[in-house]
Amino acid sequence: MSYVDGFVVPVPKQNLPAYRKMASRAGKTWMKHGALSYVETVADDVKPGKSTSFPQSVKLKDGEVVVFSWITYKSRKHRDQVNAKVMKEPFMANFDPKTAPFDAKRMFYGGFKQLIAM
Repeated sequence: MSYVDGFVVPVPKQNLPAYRKMASRAGKTWMKHGALSYVETVADDVKPGKSTSFPQSVKLKDGEVVVFSWITYKSRKHRDQVNAKVMKEPFMANFDPKTAPFDAKRMFYGGFKQLIAM
């Protein structure tokens, strides 16, 4: 079964063009090194919940939107191999959270084993 890295990040709406450019470059980099797919999505129908929600998870501020992304791999081992190559790319090795088009401090992510696929 496949393996997925998932990401949730707040992006200022005014920075969406810059984020799209960065994400496109990142996606090409991950795919070049063997990722099976790379997807970036922008919140369209997410509302604050009573206890938890996508907006609450990143402490969404006025003028921001939630971006939910995932990368798929053959396995966790494959993910680790792909990520090792990606992190050596100048694009990633020189990544500076201070100049990113999103607040990296409020991003969260993790790796997930596939449970069901249809």
